[in-house]
Amino acid sequence: MGGQYRITGDKYPRMRRPRGRRRLAFLIVASVAALGLIGWGTLQLIDVFTGGDKASAAGPKADCASKASPSATASSASAVSAAKALPKPGQITVNVFNATPRSGLAKETADELKKRGFRIGDVGNATGAYDKKVDGAGILLGAKGAAQAALPVLNTQLSGAQLKTDGRTKADQVDLIIGTGFKNLTVKEDADKALAVLAQPRPTPSATKNSC
Repeated sequence: MGGQYRITGDKYPRMRRPRGRRRLAFLIVASVAALGLIGWGTLQLIDVFTGGDKASAAGPKADCASKASPSATASSASAVSAAKALPKPGQITVNVFNATPRSGLAKETADELKKRGFRIGDVGNATGAYDKKVDGAGILLGAKGAAQAALPVLNTQLSGAQLKTDGRTKADQVDLIIGTGFKNLTVKEDADKALAVLAQPRPTPSATKNSC
C-alpha cells in the first residue's frame, strides 16, 4: 500500500485468539475439578459415619480366621475324653506269664510292676498256645475294651510289646506274656514320662482353610 498507510520495517501485526474462549475453557476445567473434589469429599464423609467397606471387609476375615475345623475340634474333644478314660496303674490287674526257657522271669517282672503301682494277679508259665512261641519282647493281651485303656498304660512299661485282644469281658485285667526277646522292663523314669504323655495328650487343632 502506498501513501499514508504504507507499511515499513520488518515487523508485522500478529493475530491473537479472542480472550473470551480462553476464559471459557478455564472455567470449564475449574468446574469439573470442583465437582470431583465435592464428590470425593462426600464419599469420605459417608465412610466415616457408616464404617465403610473396610469394616465390612474386616469382619468376615476376622471371623474366618477365628474358626477352627469341626474335625480338629472333635479330635481335640475325643483326645481329652480318652485321657480322662485312661485307668491308673493301681486300677489295672496284670497277670504275668513266662513264655521263655528262663526260670523265675515272671516273678521278677511281677515284683517290679507291683513296685510301679500295678496290681498283680496270676504269675507263672505261659499256656501251650504261647509257651516258647513268642519271639518279641512280649505280648500284652486283654479285652477289646482294654485296647484304648489298660493295654496302652501297661505298654508304657514294656517297649516293643505286641498288643492283642481276646474275648474276655474284664477290661481292667490284662496279661503280660514274656517273650524270648525280653530283656527287662522299660526304665522307670522313661516309663513314667511315657505314662504322663499318654495321660495328658496335647492335640493341636488346625484352623480351617478358607478363601475369605
